[in-house]
Amino acid sequence: MESNKSKQRVVNTTLGKQPNIGPFPADQLIPWAIICAFSYYLCHGLLKLNWVWTMACAAWGISTWWILTANGAWRILSKFVATPNWTRVRCSYQPILLFKAINIKKARKVKNRSRG
Repeated sequence: MESNKSKQRVVNTTLGKQPNIGPFPADQLIPWAIICAFSYYLCHGLLKLNWVWTMACAAWGISTWWILTANGAWRILSKFVATPNWTRVRCSYQPILLFKAINIKKARKVKNRSRG
C-alpha cells in the first residue's frame, strides 16, 4: 500500500494555462482581426494612405487592445486610478455671522474691563 503512495502522478501541464497560438494569446485573435479590418477600411479605404500607414494604424490598435485587455492589465492601469483619501473629523457647527457677533461682544467686554 505504501508503494502506491510514493509513486508520482502524471499531471497535464497545460491545465489552468491560457491557450496560445505561438506567442500570442488565442482570445486576442478575433479582436485583432476586427482591428485590422477597421484600420484597413479607415486608412487604406477612406483616407487613401499607403500600406505602411495602414499597418502602423493596425499595430497601434492591436497594441492598445492588448494592453487594455491582457491578463494583468490591472497592474498597469491601476496606477492611474486615484485612491480615495478619507478622513473623519468631528467639530461643532458654529454659524459665521453669529460667531463674529459673539467675538465682537467679547472683545468689547474685555476692553471695557481693562479701562475700568
